[in-house]
Amino acid sequence: MDNKDLSEALKRILEKEIKKFGGLIPKDVISEIESKISPQIEKIIEQGGYVKKSKYKNLERIISDLENRLDKLEKN
Repeated sequence: MDNKDLSEALKRILEKEIKKFGGLIPKDVISEIESKISPQIEKIIEQGGYVKKSKYKNLERIISDLENRLDKLEKN
């Protein structure tokens, strides 16, 4: 899941739930809550076997680089 997508989803969920309280809570408080909760939710998601898109892309790049290095070593 993309970092931006996850953050936006969390923000929408928090805003939806907090709207029940009306206009009592400022938007900056919502952003602060999001920044504190987001890493914990990401950790829970990763424990379920899912990773963020950016992490997945980095792992793909590393694997590709390692495969290229192995191919070069096998040719020598």
